[in-house]
Amino acid sequence: MSHTIVESQFDDWNNAKKKTHYKENNVGFKEREIFWARIGQNIGAEEFGKGNEFQRPILIIRKLTAHIFIGIPLTSTVKDNDYFHTFEYDTKMGKVFSTAMILQLKTFDKKRLMTRIGMLNKKDFEKVVEKTRNLFIPPA
Repeated sequence: MSHTIVESQFDDWNNAKKKTHYKENNVGFKEREIFWARIGQNIGAEEFGKGNEFQRPILIIRKLTAHIFIGIPLTSTVKDNDYFHTFEYDTKMGKVFSTAMILQLKTFDKKRLMTRIGMLNKKDFEKVVEKTRNLFIPPA
């Protein structure tokens, strides 16, 4: 990818980020919910959003305050190992397969949230949380 294309993507994200920062967002959220979120144009191997809104589905892992949560970006690429967990969930458009990219865990502000698209079932959520814990405290 050329430097010009990357610079343009960062410039576009910077404009979108300014709009996101100043936008009022009164959306409520809770653990296990999946939202479209503006996660931006990030650096190197960090996961980034797609399209004009730099968006990607995010699984909410832990609500920390009324405004901040720990989330995990999702992808349609199927992977299942210590750092990924693939699952299925219901949306208005039907069932969707998605993979939680656990190694891309991050703290987000609710201003990034756009549209609620689903809810992860308790069994898969517990598996994602277990794999998340194992990032910090590997099993013996």
